[in-house]
Amino acid sequence: MLLSYSLPNEVLGRSSATLPKSDVELIEFALNLEYLEAEFFLNGALGHGLDVVAPNLTGGGPHPIGAKIAHLGHLVRDVILQFGLQEVGHLRAIKSTVRGFPRPLLNISSETFGQIIDNAFGEKLQPAFDPYANDISYLIATYVIPYVGLNGYVGANPLLQSVTAKKLVAALLAAESGQDAVVRTMLYERRYEIVIPYGVTVAEFTNRISALRNKLGRDGLKDEGLVVPKELGAEGKVTGNILSLNKDSLGYPRTPKEILRIVYATGNESVPAGFYPKGANGTIARSYLEHN
Repeated sequence: MLLSYSLPNEVLGRSSATLPKSDVELIEFALNLEYLEAEFFLNGALGHGLDVVAPNLTGGGPHPIGAKIAHLGHLVRDVILQFGLQEVGHLRAIKSTVRGFPRPLLNISSETFGQIIDNAFGEKLQPAFDPYANDISYLIATYVIPYVGLNGYVGANPLLQSVTAKKLVAALLAAESGQDAVVRTMLYERRYEIVIPYGVTVAEFTNRISALRNKLGRDGLKDEGLVVPKELGAEGKVTGNILSLNKDSLGYPRTPKEILRIVYATGNESVPAGFYPKGANGTIARSYLEHN
């Protein structure tokens, strides 16, 4: 199935001249994660990404490494396709507000996800984790991504100065929160299912991934899996954890620096790897690379 959209060039970045510089930089930083999500979801569902679906939004950036279609059942493919098309809208909305930048080089290969999962477990899984293998593997891999973008929007919102930027980020936060909630719900339903062939439950996978993100982010507890100690559950009364929220059931914020540490999978905002082998784009991300 081929889907294609286009945008007139004059639409892109039409409002950035009217926004404070700091607002522009924060909104542009978000493009990095939106590109990542768009490519992972579109390729996973369709076997092709922005180069086919919305080539005007790529800015001529390089094709992602390791992108491919996933072996998904009808329901999961349907959900992931919707996510991918939603990301097209997010990219269009951002690039209609700020000039943005070309798609950075992304690595969404099985090897990248496998290394992240190995790090989460502190050992090399056998066989290597393959996000594209089946429904449950793809959903676990999806667990890795939208939540980080959600954290970024929560962190950015109080720093924004203009109404235009605040409205955009609030709307993007609503969408990212929805995606994260859908993924967590689909996984929560299967939380005690054993992920074959690893002999580990779905819940344990999410707990390990969340613990890794907390470790890489280097700013305390801002990420929780699907089953937690009761004291971390809502009002300290439950162990089920359908959403990752703080003691007042509010979303956790993250700074761009924390996000880069996580998506680079190095714990260092100045050392790119992981999903961004050459680093993320934009003023904020590139400023940390200059210090490397």
